[in-house]
Amino acid sequence: MAAKGKDAKDKGKDKGPKAKKARKPASSRYEISGSSIKKKNKECPKCGKGTFMAAHKDRHTCGKCGYMEKK
Repeated sequence: MAAKGKDAKDKGKDKGPKAKKARKPASSRYEISGSSIKKKNKECPKCGKGTFMAAHKDRHTCGKCGYMEKK
């Protein structure tokens, strides 16, 4: 049975533009103490510098490429 007012092949279209996600500022990824700067999270070895990995309870994961390391 087709959706109301639309053909079955048109299902899922006309959703409109996606809303942009709010990003954290870059300053939240670093710790500043005195004259030294330290990174809070690990960087992804596959994606390179500037791509940080999420720190979970038992692993680190990259949101860009999906790379995962166990703690």
